[in-house]
Amino acid sequence: MPLYETVLIARNDLTQQQVETIGDQVTSIITEAGGEVKKREYWGLRGLAYRIKKNRKGHYMLLGLDCPATAEQEVARQLGLNEDVLRHMTLRVEAIDEAPSAILAKRGDDRERDRGFRGPRPPAGRFSSGRGRDRNDDREEYRARPRDESETAGGEE
Repeated sequence: MPLYETVLIARNDLTQQQVETIGDQVTSIITEAGGEVKKREYWGLRGLAYRIKKNRKGHYMLLGLDCPATAEQEVARQLGLNEDVLRHMTLRVEAIDEAPSAILAKRGDDRERDRGFRGPRPPAGRFSSGRGRDRNDDREEYRARPRDESETAGGEE
């Protein structure tokens, strides 16, 4: 039987459980037709390149299918009818890789990376915003001016 990879994008206001239900519906269609789902990955809620039906984000899911062509056509038809699915794309592939996809592998690398040290702080001065200036600045415009004794006496002479 031919092998397919299907990626679907569901609306962002759905929960992960509801997206998994859509995946279960696809699985039931495939198994009824005598095929099987070899791979199933939930990629999470990700930003879209452009708005689709007023959505800026979507839940992504990858399915690796081993099924007849008629079953794949039925899956495409059902996904097109489902209002919760924004987009779907199916490609015929030579082999389904059992290893995690590049999306999940990249996510794992991000979590392993240490985010503690971000390098030396740039020196304050020319490029700073000026908001958090030190009150003990030595520049002339920030120095306290000495008061005359006549001003502190408060009297007119």
